[in-house]
Amino acid sequence: MIKQTTLTYAFKLKMLHRAVLPRLVLALIFVFNSKNLSAQEPPRREIDIDPFIQNLITDPSEEADYSELYESLFALYAEPMDINKVNRDDLAALMLLSEIQLNSFFKYREQLGSLISLYELQAIPDFDLATIYRLLPFVTVHPQTLSLAKSLKNPSQHFLIVRSGQLMEKQKGFLPADSGSTASRYNGKPLYGYLKYRNSRAGVYSYGFSMEKDAGETWWNWNVKRQILGSDFSSFHAQIMNQGKIKNLIVGDYQMQTGQGLVMAAGFSLGKGAEVISAAYRSTLGLKPYTSALESNFFRGTAATFSISKHFELTTFYSYAKRDATVSNDNDHIASSLPVTGYHRTASERDKHNNLSEQNIGTHLLFKLPSRAGQLGLTLLNTNYNMTLQKRNAAYNRYEFAGKHNLIVGLHGDYRWQNVHFFGEAARSESGGLGAIAGLIAALGKKFDFSLLGRHYDRNFHTFYGNATAEATRPINETGGYAGFRYAPNRRWRLSAYYDYFKFPWLKYLVDAPSKGYDYYFHILWKPNKRFNAYALYHQKKKQRNAPADKNEDGLFSTVRKTATINVEYEKPLRFSLKTRLQSGNLAYIKISKSNGFTVLQDVSWQFPRLELSARVAYFKTDDYDSRQYVYEKDMLYAFSIPAYSDVGTRHYLMARYAVSKNMKLWLRWSQTRYANLDKISSGLNEINGDKRSELKAQVMYQF
Repeated sequence: MIKQTTLTYAFKLKMLHRAVLPRLVLALIFVFNSKNLSAQEPPRREIDIDPFIQNLITDPSEEADYSELYESLFALYAEPMDINKVNRDDLAALMLLSEIQLNSFFKYREQLGSLISLYELQAIPDFDLATIYRLLPFVTVHPQTLSLAKSLKNPSQHFLIVRSGQLMEKQKGFLPADSGSTASRYNGKPLYGYLKYRNSRAGVYSYGFSMEKDAGETWWNWNVKRQILGSDFSSFHAQIMNQGKIKNLIVGDYQMQTGQGLVMAAGFSLGKGAEVISAAYRSTLGLKPYTSALESNFFRGTAATFSISKHFELTTFYSYAKRDATVSNDNDHIASSLPVTGYHRTASERDKHNNLSEQNIGTHLLFKLPSRAGQLGLTLLNTNYNMTLQKRNAAYNRYEFAGKHNLIVGLHGDYRWQNVHFFGEAARSESGGLGAIAGLIAALGKKFDFSLLGRHYDRNFHTFYGNATAEATRPINETGGYAGFRYAPNRRWRLSAYYDYFKFPWLKYLVDAPSKGYDYYFHILWKPNKRFNAYALYHQKKKQRNAPADKNEDGLFSTVRKTATINVEYEKPLRFSLKTRLQSGNLAYIKISKSNGFTVLQDVSWQFPRLELSARVAYFKTDDYDSRQYVYEKDMLYAFSIPAYSDVGTRHYLMARYAVSKNMKLWLRWSQTRYANLDKISSGLNEINGDKRSELKAQVMYQF
């Protein structure tokens, strides 16, 4: 075995450029010092996904939901990709490698064949140790591909998670109604419940289910016609992959990611943020099982991807799902809105639960260029509802979708020339509205990268499952241009920035005229060694909107939101970590009013052989809710938390993770927010009498 491997390397060495030789020699030292080839992998300790996510989400937004991103990244860690089979889009979706590094990797693999060990990553030009360390949790080398039958006996993931929790203080919705009052109350108990099971092997199969109920929802519901099967929300999937011509087959709940997200988008979606280069491009990831607890933006039915030939792939799917809808009081065949909160606690909320039928039929044809320099794709999605969608009669809704049927067709493509990556997508909805997005990512040497992105979405462009880059929450009624750059003069320093200009040709909610604005962001990172890093960021966004309701002013006024942050972290691996963060921000209506706020916090984590403790203490002060501060919090596995800090007070939490045995882990988390100037928290049925809000959660994970 060793002799055969040596001959293989001797043949490969003749093909290598001189610049590669020193790195290959280094890799060989690691490889041949091992006693056997099966042990030639770097130690893979359990990842703490939170620091990785925090580096991507340094400035959280209230408009974004990062839970799908979190779940997708953790799924990649739990089932790392085979480095010898991964395609460019899958690797680019990690947002860890530059264009130069992606080019170097695939050129190396094309010329020299499969890697025999992850240590061989050191032999690839333009790969430094810092990059390799970040990449290692998400990739592996499989010496052989197991059959489906053998894979079922050797899963790479097989676990069950049970989580529960509740607020310690009573909310108004759980208190008895006042005598003679007709006010509604929550139907269920204040306890939250979550159950998740998954059995899978990367690249071969996956099946699993999840169930969830929010606080205030009843424990058990059963209405097959509305697809309510036991818990308030339930999800199931079964998937097989790479079985002959069948590249991917899913039955149950799934998502689809194609092109730049104009027609269908799922999984990795950072939008504008700390990753100013890679986030500009959306990878075509194809079909993915839906495993999140969010109750919208997924398909339910059957989907399959077929490998027609070496260069063609065809995906077809059918979905029949029930959606929440607000039915018009005047006509029970008209739905005025499609709520996505997922709450079904009161009688009125339960009436909206899965009362609308939605059918989707779609297809995607992908052609990979023989030169391997790019690809072209055609996407069609046909959506039908059993009710007419008609939003309320308001000027800003004039061009919104109305009807039962929508067909959207999109064409996407990308092409790589040297160290420049061009990409784009255009789509047309049945209304005649057009959407288009195009851009490029370029690397000018090893130190400088930049990205450019232009977009235009007509006011009558209707896409229900699209999530392309946009300033608004949906790609509609918007034109904009984005430019980002990253400069890393050495391994210790990195400067990132972007500028985005946008305008809205038609009215928007709370914006009674066409409007425009801009958004810019600066981020500087200093990392002198592996243990210490510090960064500072500044983010400013200017938009136009109506004046505050209490000002009784006509016309649009410019608003400016500013955020400034200093973050310092120190880590001693496998022992402890410290993080200190100072964050301030304000929202100003120019010439009218200004609201200021700030927060300062201290995080600390300790690691022991079987126990990990994490804690935070934070102080915040804001003039009002307009200057609220969003800060990422560490939570349990498969849980995600970015609360808003508002008013004046303190926020603290303590979380423990204990390895009961090799197969079982236990989490316990307590958090509390105390307010200095409030005697009532929140409003409506969520109202709490008092000045504090406390939550206790517990989770058990058993790995079979």
